[in-house]
Amino acid sequence: MDPDTVEALRAASESDPHVDADGRVPHGSSDDPNLLDFSANTNPAVPTGAARVFSAAFASSRSYPADDYAGFRTAAAEFVDCDPQQVIPTAGGLEAIRLAIQTTVRAGESVLVPTPSFGEYAREVRLQGGEPSFVRHDALLDSDPAPHAMAVVCNPNNPTGESYDAAALRAFADRCRAADTTLLVDEAFLGFTDEPSLAGREGVVVARSLTKLFGLPGVRTGYAVASGAARDRLATARRAWSMSEPAAALGAHCYRDDDFVERTRERVDTERARMRERLATRFDVYPSDAPFLLFEVTDASVDDVLLTARERGIALRDARTFRGLDSHVRVAVRTPADDDRLLEALDV
Repeated sequence: MDPDTVEALRAASESDPHVDADGRVPHGSSDDPNLLDFSANTNPAVPTGAARVFSAAFASSRSYPADDYAGFRTAAAEFVDCDPQQVIPTAGGLEAIRLAIQTTVRAGESVLVPTPSFGEYAREVRLQGGEPSFVRHDALLDSDPAPHAMAVVCNPNNPTGESYDAAALRAFADRCRAADTTLLVDEAFLGFTDEPSLAGREGVVVARSLTKLFGLPGVRTGYAVASGAARDRLATARRAWSMSEPAAALGAHCYRDDDFVERTRERVDTERARMRERLATRFDVYPSDAPFLLFEVTDASVDDVLLTARERGIALRDARTFRGLDSHVRVAVRTPADDDRLLEALDV
């Protein structure tokens, strides 16, 4: 990274409350074993046999992994319905996002970035010397992509939870392609829905991971999907051995567990509806298609809600760290027993 970019990031941290002194973006997740974590949106369950597959791959870790990752690519491609050659393995979804931006955005170029949404998009754009052009997430598909090198869409959007209309998103993808603007679609939570992926569509780069749907954030397994020239740029720029052998084996195992995915979707749908109904008796709750709910606090301060929950053994996500939100909290959808504890702790 050149010195000018480093200085720009530091300047952004001084003027932007959504990043820290090193330009880092705050995220959810608690490592306190005494707290029930509702601040991170990862599945509380993992596929049957996941630990066995990961352990069995330990012996192969004594050697470098085969850099083509054929088994993982095939399983991931079947899951999102694309060609295995279009799958670019990465160490987590965020690396896929960085790879896409790094190979597309040049210094001085602008990128359409949704707000409120995942804070890493703007950070990654600035790392390349680009300039985020913030647009409300629910108005982004109405934007003109032509002046921008890239447009970013989070589907479903984090932290609000809504999915984009599939036909409108495809139409926007077509407009981006016509304008020679790369469309980056972060599908971190799309697996919780039955909506089709945009993987393999010309002019689109999709980012995915095992983190959310399969409850495995620490394994750091993800991938980008692209076609044509975008795919060639990603494949060229990808680091050699970008995924460990145990991570690749575990990824292939997870993506073939259709029953686990279906059970997860059913549980999340049922619990999300129940939680939203209860939370709405006290808070203004956003509609959601994702494994989390965002609500606005109107009867107390956010600090009071966070502190009360923590005193009752529960960690919530302070959503004020998202651009454009100033009185909001986000909570994950977990198991029925966990969700009951949350609802009791919030007095709803």
